[in-house]
Amino acid sequence: MLWRGLTLSTLGVLITAVLLGWFATVALGFTWLEGLLLGAIVSSTDAAAVFAVLRSRSVGLRGHLKPLLELESGSNDPMAVFLTAGFTSLLVQPDAAITDLIPAFVQQMALGAGLGYVMGRGMVLLTNRARLEYEGLYPVLTLALVLLTYGATTVVEGNGFLAVYVAGLVMGNSTFVHKKSLMRFHDGVAWLMQIVMFLTLGLLVFPSRLPPIMGAGLLTAAFLMFVARPVAVFVALLPVRMALREKAMVAWVGLRGAVPIILATFPLLARVPQADLFFNLVFFIVLTSVLLQGTSIPFIARWLRVDAPFKRKFHSPLEFVPTVSVNSELAELVIPRGSPAVGRSIMELNLPPGALVVLVNRNDDTIVPNGATVLQAGDAVLVLVENDALPEVRRLVESASPKAQAF
Repeated sequence: MLWRGLTLSTLGVLITAVLLGWFATVALGFTWLEGLLLGAIVSSTDAAAVFAVLRSRSVGLRGHLKPLLELESGSNDPMAVFLTAGFTSLLVQPDAAITDLIPAFVQQMALGAGLGYVMGRGMVLLTNRARLEYEGLYPVLTLALVLLTYGATTVVEGNGFLAVYVAGLVMGNSTFVHKKSLMRFHDGVAWLMQIVMFLTLGLLVFPSRLPPIMGAGLLTAAFLMFVARPVAVFVALLPVRMALREKAMVAWVGLRGAVPIILATFPLLARVPQADLFFNLVFFIVLTSVLLQGTSIPFIARWLRVDAPFKRKFHSPLEFVPTVSVNSELAELVIPRGSPAVGRSIMELNLPPGALVVLVNRNDDTIVPNGATVLQAGDAVLVLVENDALPEVRRLVESASPKAQAF
């Protein structure tokens, strides 16, 4: 899964940028570097828009498609930012060679990943040891650490976007105080920033300039959706054993969102020739992607037979805030069909010491369980469990293997 996502977020982005650059050179009359710059700007995808559509239509995705799309769209922004900044600098500095981007790429990605991991570990340590008097100060602390991570990495000429992303992964897979409330805070900040970016698009686009380039914009968007993105996905996933329909779904879910809007401002700030044209083309590409791809994702998922029953997230009425000295967490587990826990009482599960089922959510009804409560398929159970015992609890509740059924 990791290598699939990383391949899509690096090689896939590069192939998309090159193919769209070729199209812009041949069909729109851009120079080769201008075409590559346009391709780089719109080469990254937006997971937030995709899963917002899936949630609103109550459509799930089978197997590893959802985590693969989340990993790709979360990690492809650094590559798109690097290519956009690199091609912009080449246009501003004609004497520079395109081969100069290769060592810069290695340096930025290596420093970004390395410093991101180090800063992520440091964030967890500092958050757990800060012992702030007011809970409201923890979001301030983590937000300041995010800015520090980006700034420090950029100062040493690393990729700040990659550093922040890696630091977020490290924190998300670690235990620290007020974790759930901090995740909700940063999720809200992320949505607010996307709203601001789309507002920026509306402020910078002049409607009077759009009609003359409408044809070119729609052609570019069509080439991106039906040629560049599918070719990039199938080439990047060529050595991967995946069903053809799953690859086709990944190819179609190449929704463009807020990131290209910000990247389109790079040429404007650098005063690149035809920067206004780039921005207007990006408007058509983003708008067409949201309207066409976004609205058709549920239909395409059903047509390709990669859809799955939508699992609504269980919102617990309880809030468990671990301290530094507590080695426990409140885990939310969904019992799938075929699980050995189906039809058994909680007492018959033989849960390990340090595990306690505190709530069961069934058909949006909350049940306070006891030992005689019989579990059903689709139940969402809330388990207070020690970290060391969580893998065993997952095996007993979520596993559908023959070995698990024998317990």
